[in-house]
Amino acid sequence: MTDRLLRLHDVMRMTGIRRDTIYRLARLGEFPRPRKITAHTSAWLESEIVEWIRARPVSDLSSPNPKARAREVA
Repeated sequence: MTDRLLRLHDVMRMTGIRRDTIYRLARLGEFPRPRKITAHTSAWLESEIVEWIRARPVSDLSSPNPKARAREVA
C-alpha cells in the first residue's frame, strides 16, 4: 500500500476535528504527529490517521444523552 501524505485540511475533513484540537491531541500523544516535509510544510501519514480513526471506541447509542433528554422533556 502506498502511504499518502495528508495536509491539515484533509486530516480535519477525515476526522471531523478542528485544527487546534488536532495539534493539542498530538502534543498530548493522543493523535499522530505530523511529519516535517519542508521548513514550512507538515503532513500526516494517511495510514496513521486511518489507524487512529479505527482505534476510536464505538459509540454506545443506548446511553441516554442528558442534553438530548432535556430537549425531549421541554
